[in-house]
Amino acid sequence: MKPPTVLLVDDEEEIRHSTAQSLELAGIAVQEFAGAESALNYVTPGLNGVLVTDIRMPGMDGMSLLARVREIDSDLPVILVTGHGDVQLAVRAMREGAYDFIEKPFAAQHLADVAKRALDRRMLVLENRLLRAAAGHPDDIESRLPGRSAVMIDLRYRLRAVGGTDADLLIVGDTGVGKEVVARAVHDISSRANRPFVAINCAALPGNLIESELFGHEIGAFPGALRARYGKFEHARGGTVLLDEIGSMPAELQARLLRVIQDRVIVRLGSNEQIPLDVRFIATSKVKLEDEVTQGRFRADLLYRLNVVTLNVPPLSSRREDVPILFLQLLREAAGRHRRDMGEVSPRLLAEIARREWPGNVRELRNAADRYVLGLDIEGVNDSADDITAKLSDRVARFERSVIASALQAHGGSLKPVYEELGISRKTLYEKMQRYALGRDGETTEV
Repeated sequence: MKPPTVLLVDDEEEIRHSTAQSLELAGIAVQEFAGAESALNYVTPGLNGVLVTDIRMPGMDGMSLLARVREIDSDLPVILVTGHGDVQLAVRAMREGAYDFIEKPFAAQHLADVAKRALDRRMLVLENRLLRAAAGHPDDIESRLPGRSAVMIDLRYRLRAVGGTDADLLIVGDTGVGKEVVARAVHDISSRANRPFVAINCAALPGNLIESELFGHEIGAFPGALRARYGKFEHARGGTVLLDEIGSMPAELQARLLRVIQDRVIVRLGSNEQIPLDVRFIATSKVKLEDEVTQGRFRADLLYRLNVVTLNVPPLSSRREDVPILFLQLLREAAGRHRRDMGEVSPRLLAEIARREWPGNVRELRNAADRYVLGLDIEGVNDSADDITAKLSDRVARFERSVIASALQAHGGSLKPVYEELGISRKTLYEKMQRYALGRDGETTEV
């Protein structure tokens, strides 16, 4: 396990340096960040450390940073540093999951004591996760990518197989399936886990600033370049670069990216000096890049460089049997975020959830979980009250029918993988299909 570290975020350089110095004198390792965005690149579910951040900062403030950190790992301690007028804001932050807050001006020893307690707590959380995994409980990868379907088991196996290597990856899947979740999981089980994870949205790169954003620039490289600046590639050195939706990358930039991937060097704008680049590239795409190559919109040589290993993330339509499990997990996460009671989830609701189409995949299902926890209706799902008065046998039968129908649809009518997955005999599966009037396609047959 990596040594414990405090990630210190403050836009005021003098205060940040003096605070870091006092923590280091107390025997605590510190990494400094002038802004919240750069610190987020180091926040992972496996981080052995805590976050100390000022509340009032330009751009992303401390409260927004707290919310983003809790999305990545709700158990990561966040300590907020507040001004006198921000105490009420800090109290609200405590209700929203902050570990503690310290009011300015503060004694250096007080911050060190709070940070040490937070680091001890973080160490216990990480050790507990390791013990649970060793005892046969679902590990971190399984909790991030849950599911008992064959396609998800295969995805987790392939992810673990390549995660510890430095091979570049291409992750392919429909919108909302969780491609970035897979990418972060790969990063977190690699030897680069304690280095930056830099996500670049290729579809949102500003055309006039693309090269400066990615490669950086020297002083005077263009009007307004008053000081040298690291680009995103250079900032990620030692870590992982995620090229999100790479199929949207402009054609003129694809050639430069190909050279970077081939040679692992970059040249800042306004410079001739080559800078070595030690990064792992992970690209995602919602479209088949082979088709984009055929249409002349994507370079074939860049595709061949990127897809050393390809991971296909399945849509929910191909793993319907996982939908109830995934929905329950998303409900637990939503209940934690919104500080609400998850409540009882009826079998009828789960059956309706599994039966419904989810074109937005996990992203859409997560929104549905949020709505349910907040007491709102889920569009397209009817959880009527008559289920409350139904007999237990009727409820169980409806749920059993939905599970079998989902498995039949997921396996395209092939019966062997269905009865093997459900742990029943072929004869039992036939009998249940007859009882519930189910065809091989999982749809109702004529009666």
